[in-house]
Amino acid sequence: MSERPGPTARVRVRELTGASARDRRDDLATEEPLEIRLTSLDGARRTVAITMRTPGHDFELAAGFLHAEGLVTPGRIAAIGYCTDEDVPPEARYNTVTVRLRGPIPDLPALDRHFLTSSACGVCGSASLDVLRDRCRPVPSGDVELTPEVLYGLPDRLRAAQGVFGKTGGLHAAGLFTPEGEALAVREDVGRHNAVDKLTGWAALAGRLPLDRHVLMVSGRASYEIMQKALAAGVPVVCAVSAPSSLAVDVAREFGMTLVGFLRGERCNVYAGHERVRA
Repeated sequence: MSERPGPTARVRVRELTGASARDRRDDLATEEPLEIRLTSLDGARRTVAITMRTPGHDFELAAGFLHAEGLVTPGRIAAIGYCTDEDVPPEARYNTVTVRLRGPIPDLPALDRHFLTSSACGVCGSASLDVLRDRCRPVPSGDVELTPEVLYGLPDRLRAAQGVFGKTGGLHAAGLFTPEGEALAVREDVGRHNAVDKLTGWAALAGRLPLDRHVLMVSGRASYEIMQKALAAGVPVVCAVSAPSSLAVDVAREFGMTLVGFLRGERCNVYAGHERVRA
């Protein structure tokens, strides 16, 4: 068995400052492929995705991806482990995750679109709001309410939990919070969508879904993929440090979600669902 990759890698760099130069070591965020396979008790198997990710919480990433894409519900998962199939070379064992299902592998023709994706673009798996309407219901209005003070504190609390970012400066993060601002879990990855999948996978494997009384905070921008994954997990409130995309706003308004963008310092924009923010 080859060595298991870690979340960081060390390299030699030449640092230039003004007219001077010095050689030193630098920590980088690791980026490696992860293949997600489905297997059944009758021996059938199928690769559903190959995504570039930062190693760590790989089983959560697989579970979160399958749930967000509407492919496999958490209750159908019997076990998750690193692959030991003979066709996988030893150096790739920790980059291949096998999800064993209870019962047969379902007929999933939509998986034909899931091949190689990068950590930058993500695997959204849904081309339009029409697809989401078929798969997802609007989030319940419930009694989730946030104060501006709680919102303003989320970015700092997310940043404080980013251990790998502190070493590399090159990772995104997604954090799950209570309406009172308590951090429940934070995950990091080179891809925003992977960080969210790891987070929702953690919740799925722990039997915490739906997350209908929680707040999702993400570093960077709020994209369609982020909103899709949050909606699949039942998250009513999504906050982002940067801007949302137009389609992200459309998803939030269509499905009754609260979307907060440009959350920095003591300011933010509420693009949808402002009734959950007590101002």
